[in-house]
Amino acid sequence: MSEHSLPRALAHVRARIEAAAAACGRDPSGICLVAVSKTKPVEAIREAYDAGQRVFGESYAQELVTKAEQLADLPDIEWHFIGHLQTNKAKLVARAAHVVHTIDSPALARELGKRVASAERAPLPVLIEVNVAAEPQKHGAAPVDLLEVMDAVRAQPSLVLRGLMTVPPDDLAAAAATFETLVSLRALHGGVAALPELSMGMTSDLEVAIRAGATIVRIGTAIFGARDYSV
Repeated sequence: MSEHSLPRALAHVRARIEAAAAACGRDPSGICLVAVSKTKPVEAIREAYDAGQRVFGESYAQELVTKAEQLADLPDIEWHFIGHLQTNKAKLVARAAHVVHTIDSPALARELGKRVASAERAPLPVLIEVNVAAEPQKHGAAPVDLLEVMDAVRAQPSLVLRGLMTVPPDDLAAAAATFETLVSLRALHGGVAALPELSMGMTSDLEVAIRAGATIVRIGTAIFGARDYSV
């Protein structure tokens, strides 16, 4: 085990969120911290849970299901699916996720809606992933297709549209422009009333995202350490 202290790292991330919110006059309680636990062992998730963290993000469908089963004794844990979702994995995510951030096509909305309905569970909150910067290596709906995807989500009684998500370029200036564009897209498609959540911001750019209006930040490395932590 390295010298990485997960509780101390988690406290530091929370302090960063509070400072960023204060700097732009926002209430930090309006910003949800998703601890990105993909590839991390369940022991690390339990450690973060013991330190007060309740919301965790997973990117792989089977890993999400396995961890949800292994940590089923933690009744108030909340699982967010934040990775690219293939339609053939929708059934798995429909069983285990509390929120899905990565709807990017009408076909995926229809398939996930069908699977959630079959699971006979409460309606599933979802966000639409938008590839704002049109990066070919990244997933997400094109901005011009956003309305079509929104309509597809809203056509599914088992899904609840909650907002938008994006993954920005690594450059901070480009990230800031990406976040501002996502805010503008929300304004064009019904504003806060229609799309209350903006999932944007990671370890390197959470302050920039919060300044732009993020309501959800997805933080992995700053909490759990490098990917080989405790392997």
